[in-house]
Amino acid sequence: MQTADFPPPAGTPVQLDADLRLILAPNPSPMTYWGTNTYLLGHDAIAVIDPGPDDDAHLAAIMRAGGDNITHIIVTHAHLDHSPLAKRLGLATGAPVYGFGPATAGRSAVMKQLVAHGMPVTGEGIDHGFHPDITLADGDVITTPNWALTALHTPGHIGNHLCLTWGDSMFTGDHVMGWASSLVSPPDGDLTDFMASCDRLRRVPSAIYYPAHGAPVTDPAARLDWLIAHRKTREAQIITALGAGAQSIASLTATLYAGVAPALIPAASRNVFAHLIDLHQRGILTASPTLSETANFQLSN
Repeated sequence: MQTADFPPPAGTPVQLDADLRLILAPNPSPMTYWGTNTYLLGHDAIAVIDPGPDDDAHLAAIMRAGGDNITHIIVTHAHLDHSPLAKRLGLATGAPVYGFGPATAGRSAVMKQLVAHGMPVTGEGIDHGFHPDITLADGDVITTPNWALTALHTPGHIGNHLCLTWGDSMFTGDHVMGWASSLVSPPDGDLTDFMASCDRLRRVPSAIYYPAHGAPVTDPAARLDWLIAHRKTREAQIITALGAGAQSIASLTATLYAGVAPALIPAASRNVFAHLIDLHQRGILTASPTLSETANFQLSN
């Protein structure tokens, strides 16, 4: 299917491949673009990838498209636009829910330390109620007579994020999308992990990415290069801004995101914090009095 055909109508299955359909959830927003892409892989044994938000109309659309043939429910990560419908869909079909683990699974050591020292866990749309029936470790393979999926643990956007390879295609969840850079929001997101996951995906040959938001990515290598370059550009901007002296997250955000809609500033500030944590971990800057959201940051001597 060509990019020009997007966005499809919410609730209407769209054929992307002989064995792959997409149903767009009715949850458009500044954070979800047109809405969540729910993928149905296979026919006799159908995997539902990212069932989406807890929405009656979306559940009905998935059931009409897959019904009794749904045998697997796979969640790329525990955000409210991806995972909540998994439980209801599992009850309706009897299919088990697969995922890396609950929302805190895969959280990095530095993020655990920040939480232990009092950082509130108030990230964007965390589904704290998500608990898969079957956990998928990195490299685990789900196989049926007609399709196979390999789980790749790709933390960064959130610690429990998975990508799924299907032949020379990949379901990339929110790690790689065609419409925007992924949000990395501490303490659930970790930029150091995100960049490492990008490097890992570079080493997995893929012809096409199927993201959870937006149209298919038909040049995965170029998109990964853009994502990495985008983050390095933001890093350079932060280092330049700190060249004038110590600054808070608020002041850096005001400088780097001038003109951004006020509703997006909280997300932007956490994105800045993600970069500051990464730079702190690499010894490029220091935080005073200690690494936290309220610290002042300055370049190391």
